[in-house]
Amino acid sequence: MEGAGYSNLDGGSRWLEKEQARSRKSRMVVIGSIAGVAALIVAGIVIGVLVSKHHSSSSTSSSSSSKSSSSSGSSGKADPSTGFFAVVNQKDPNDPSTFEPDSALSNAFYGVAYTPFGSQIPDCGSNLPAVIEDIQLISQITTRLRLYGADCNQSSLVLDAIQRTKVNMSVWLGNYVLPGDDAGYTRQRDEITTALKAFGTTNVAGITVGNEFMLNYLNANGGNGDPNSAVGNQGAAILNSKIADTRSNLKSLGYDNIPVGTADAGAYFNNEVLAAVDYGMANVHPWFANVSIDTASSWTTTFFQQTDIAAAQAQSNNPQMYIAETGWPTFSNDVGNESNGPSNASVPNLQTFVNDFVCSSNTGGINYFFFEVFDEPWKNATFGGVEGYWGIFNFNKTLKALTLPTCSHS
Repeated sequence: MEGAGYSNLDGGSRWLEKEQARSRKSRMVVIGSIAGVAALIVAGIVIGVLVSKHHSSSSTSSSSSSKSSSSSGSSGKADPSTGFFAVVNQKDPNDPSTFEPDSALSNAFYGVAYTPFGSQIPDCGSNLPAVIEDIQLISQITTRLRLYGADCNQSSLVLDAIQRTKVNMSVWLGNYVLPGDDAGYTRQRDEITTALKAFGTTNVAGITVGNEFMLNYLNANGGNGDPNSAVGNQGAAILNSKIADTRSNLKSLGYDNIPVGTADAGAYFNNEVLAAVDYGMANVHPWFANVSIDTASSWTTTFFQQTDIAAAQAQSNNPQMYIAETGWPTFSNDVGNESNGPSNASVPNLQTFVNDFVCSSNTGGINYFFFEVFDEPWKNATFGGVEGYWGIFNFNKTLKALTLPTCSHS
């Protein structure tokens, strides 16, 4: 059975199958990280840590990482111990707020999805200098970002970096909740609490409890893709208990003004969950719907409006809805995944999607988080295919061969 909202849109059932597979991959990564048994994840994290420390200017063999802007990655000061270049210049090396803007970048994106390198347990490798550099770059393309989880101190690192760089940036903190992993939820809740106590709430726009929780729950419990089935409502009750606990914790801290929401695959919002949140974030990927790049932008907007906004408007609380993820991959490390059927994974196609989607969404009032800031080598090492190649920037933090739009956003 197709998920609600798919039957009236082209590519629905195909996207359902791919999103389910993608969610299973994501869930296995987190579980494997927690258990410490996923060797490839460990290897990928090591790569990410090395990259974040050294900013290697070497690129992968793909077209997505073979080109960068002329001003990114070539004008910083070399680290004498490594010979590698930083991708951001600071006038005062002791003051991160004195970084110099890159003329190839423009603040055109409503928001972006971001995961600091090395932020998967057990091998946490995130560090403040690397996250500061990330925020210096991100602040030049948007004023909003969303995180997925709170492990490895990433909430504190991001808020600290925002305040040190003195940029205009709001962040939606995340608690990556897995069905049956109460300890993981509590651990991340406490990490978020620590961050809020240390850095306050000025830069916090929301706390997102769960990422594709309902999709994972339905897949694991035979829910047949229906988030409002009896099985779906069982999962909703579990997720809502975490949402309620988050609200209670914030209230005890005096931070009950912070919005609380959830993120899920676009067709997997349960009505009981929507009734319990201030906002919902929907993953809407034209690539996984086997949609042509020529219609990818319009498909994304139509699906979001007909499925997610409509579901929210049917609730008495009418939660604010965002597109949590949308974008286009730029490379596949195997031939079998280099096309979604009508279109290939490529930098030119990412350019087309950026051209068609970003400015029209800004003017049309579509609130979105573009997926994603950087290519992620650990995903490539673990999953293959296109999974590691969704970034606006290459993994070494240089801009891909893109011309960013210059339109404004609210």
